[in-house]
Amino acid sequence: MAEFKKIPCVIQRGGTSKGIYLHAKDLPDDPIVRDRVILSIFGSPDKRQIDGLGGADPLTSKVAIISPSGRPDYDVDYTFGAVDLTEPIIDYRGNCGNLSAGVGPFALDEGLVKADQGETLVRIFNTNTMKALRAYVPTHDGRTQYTGDYAIAGVPGTGAKILLDYAGTAGAATGKILPTGNRLDHVSIPSIGSIEMSIVDAGNPVCFLEPSVLGLSGTEGPRDASVLSLLDKIELIRGTAARMIGLVQDERKARIESPAIPLLAVVSKSHEYVSYTDERTVNASDVDFVSRVFYMQEMHKTYSVTAAVCTGTAAMLQGTVVNRVMRPTAMETKAVRIGHPSGIITIEVDLLETPQGPELKKAALGRTSRRIMEGFVYVPASLFSGK
Repeated sequence: MAEFKKIPCVIQRGGTSKGIYLHAKDLPDDPIVRDRVILSIFGSPDKRQIDGLGGADPLTSKVAIISPSGRPDYDVDYTFGAVDLTEPIIDYRGNCGNLSAGVGPFALDEGLVKADQGETLVRIFNTNTMKALRAYVPTHDGRTQYTGDYAIAGVPGTGAKILLDYAGTAGAATGKILPTGNRLDHVSIPSIGSIEMSIVDAGNPVCFLEPSVLGLSGTEGPRDASVLSLLDKIELIRGTAARMIGLVQDERKARIESPAIPLLAVVSKSHEYVSYTDERTVNASDVDFVSRVFYMQEMHKTYSVTAAVCTGTAAMLQGTVVNRVMRPTAMETKAVRIGHPSGIITIEVDLLETPQGPELKKAALGRTSRRIMEGFVYVPASLFSGK
């Protein structure tokens, strides 16, 4: 085995995503060599990822790089990478909220944070966005407690509830909750025409549209033919939003230069529909509105946590596309119920309107996590020498 180097790794589910969790100390310092190693770990680029640990799906082709934090107010630093399936690209521009649910448990189980009895607060600094998030992790006998009765849509069974608060992630990529300065933008796109959109940045930036812009009803599933036929159009709109908030200079290059952010979401008034994953009926009365989010050029099979943070924030901002379609009662309860392809995700949002602009005081939701495998992954030694 001299032609390989072995790297410690953990495969862990966080929320409705699954990723490879690595210690920063076990990876090369040179970022180019590091990315080459990570691509090999996943088996990318290859849409099947047959020669690595990737799951051949954007929701399972994710890496979390963890290290003790040198910052006095944080326990660990966490870097997220979206590993592309078909291009030799790892996008570090945004965070993954679902994968974030596994960071606290990983830090505890790996001895990076000392566990308290009952519940442990893990203070996480996300290096992608230079923002903070707080994870409240159930713990028992010095370890993460994974079992419990909390269920999330898109994951079979139940687990212990991990509460994540993303209030510290406002303006994650652009420094502003409203990166264009507007709650509603009217944008003209060649080959599409004039459309309305709201771009909000909390957790991650998201461009919001009503489904009529795309000729959709808003309750479609990820594999519906009507959705698949629109992916190029959706990417053009997303690329335009990326240019508008300064992430790219040319919307046509967003697929390569900023494939993960901004996300794009369509939002519509409450409707009854059938869940994509388990074919259960989602009742219109159980949600405040319906949304479908697009991540890495595909419709998300559930809902990104960072998108939920942003969607909940946008819902509380009067004048946005999201606020326009939401049930008014959600403004009073401050608990936003989003109907997504596989069920419902609820986020508690406290937004303060100030003369200087909106201020996010709370953006909290529950997730679960599970440690699936720990061991070593073998990487060709030649990658470390640049051959």
